Amino acid sequence: MLIAGGTNLVDLWKYNLLHPKLLVDINHLSECHSITELEDGGLRLGALVSNADTAYHPLVEERYPLLSKAILAGASAQIRNMATNGGNLLQRTRCYYFYDPDAPCNKRNPGSGCSAIEGYNRIHAILGASSACIAVFPSDMCVALAALGAVVQVVGKNGERSIPFTDFHRLPGDTPEVDNALQPGELITSIDLPGHGFARHYSYLKLRDRHSYAFALVSVATALDIEDGVIRDARIALGGVAHKPWRVADAEASLVGKEANEESFAAAADIILQGAQGFQYNQFKIELAKRAIIRNGMMALHPETQLPGAQPSA
Repeated sequence: MLIAGGTNLVDLWKYNLLHPKLLVDINHLSECHSITELEDGGLRLGALVSNADTAYHPLVEERYPLLSKAILAGASAQIRNMATNGGNLLQRTRCYYFYDPDAPCNKRNPGSGCSAIEGYNRIHAILGASSACIAVFPSDMCVALAALGAVVQVVGKNGERSIPFTDFHRLPGDTPEVDNALQPGELITSIDLPGHGFARHYSYLKLRDRHSYAFALVSVATALDIEDGVIRDARIALGGVAHKPWRVADAEASLVGKEANEESFAAAADIILQGAQGFQYNQFKIELAKRAIIRNGMMALHPETQLPGAQPSA
């Protein structure tokens, strides 16, 4: 198994959920340690750059503040200093039952069953789940990357390939043990951001049980292009609700040409949450997600008010 920051892999090893026969340290891959500008105006984030260095990079803060804000909402400062960009994409679910080796879990032991469906499922999925798994993907960074339309660059024995971010993570279906689109032996080398970073109107909202070092019950990344009060382009991605960051193209398209107000965001939220299904302990997440989408849309109109000590614009 490959190891870089090890912030998830080592945890899984300690919990006796992984048993690597050999660890290969990839930190010497110098070409994956940089953040560079692309010819099309975008930005290439090396897979081995730490989450902290990415969040505080001047070009990320200037052009992609949504990404910076999402990264800083995750984990703790110590973990962000160690965790890598590539590893962030590959982290495993934080489902209680996945981490309990004595509990049936299809993601950990395919075919054994899903304990969460009839168990304590407060943090679990309301969208895209299956009868095999209702776990959620825990990343904050990835929610922003999904909203921005990033592209994952990978290399393997068959050469290099590019994977659109919306296609990188997968829904559980009948094979919840397969988290993403990587083929055996493939390695993430970078994550490419498009030239347009939605730096004027953006917001990341993370709703959780405590303010620090907690995974999202619901999170929302919103990026808007607005001209004369009318939305020209919109991106909305949800975290904490599905097996992958959740985007619905029809909802984003429905906002184009509309006024940027609560009514418009509420209508988009209804589209995003079509088919949402709660379980015994997480029914509240459906209404919570709708309110979060509306609130975050309004927050994106004035991102300067999200800074510590800032006052709302007149």
